[in-house]
Amino acid sequence: MSFAEIFLIGIGLSMDAFAVSVINGMCRPGSTGKTALSCGICFGLFQGFMPSVGYALGSAFSKYIERYDHIIALVLLGYIGGKMVYDSVKGGPEETSGEKLKLSDLILQGVATSIDALAVGVSFAAMIPITKMAGAACLIATTTFIIAFSGAFVGKKFGDALNNRAQLVGGLILIAIGVKIFVEHTFFG
Repeated sequence: MSFAEIFLIGIGLSMDAFAVSVINGMCRPGSTGKTALSCGICFGLFQGFMPSVGYALGSAFSKYIERYDHIIALVLLGYIGGKMVYDSVKGGPEETSGEKLKLSDLILQGVATSIDALAVGVSFAAMIPITKMAGAACLIATTTFIIAFSGAFVGKKFGDALNNRAQLVGGLILIAIGVKIFVEHTFFG
C-alpha cells in the first residue's frame, strides 16, 4: 500500500473528526485556539491509535468489530448530540454558548469518530507488513490532526453567524452523523 493510498485513507477517516471539530468550534467561539488544538490532538491520537489496535486484533475479530462499530458510534454521538440539544433548549443563551470543552466529551467524541479506523486497521493486517504499520498510523494521525484542527476554526465562523443557536445546531449535526454511520453500515456496508 502506497503513501498516497494511506494518506487518502487518513483523509477519509478524518471527515467525521472534521465535522465534530466544526461543531466544537461553533459552540466554543471564545477559545478557538485551545479548542482547535484539543480537537486536533485528541482526534489525531484516536485515529492513529485505532488502526494499530485493529491491526493487532487482525482478521480473527473483524466480523465482531464490524458487526457493532456503527451501533457504538450511533449511541456515543447520539448521547453527546442529545445532551447538547437538551442543554440548548433547557438553558438560556448565556448557558449554552461558549462553555468549555470537557475532556470527557472530547474523549467520547474521539472514540465515536475513530471506530471505523479500528476496522480499517483490521484490513491493514492483510494488506501491509507490520514494519509499515507505525508509519501508516502516524500518517493517519497527522492528517487527522491537521483536518480536525482546521475544523474548529471553520466552526468558529459558523458559530459567529449562528450566535446562540450553535449548540442546538451542533447537537443535531452530531446526531445526524451518528445516524449516517449507522445507516451506511447497516444498509450499505
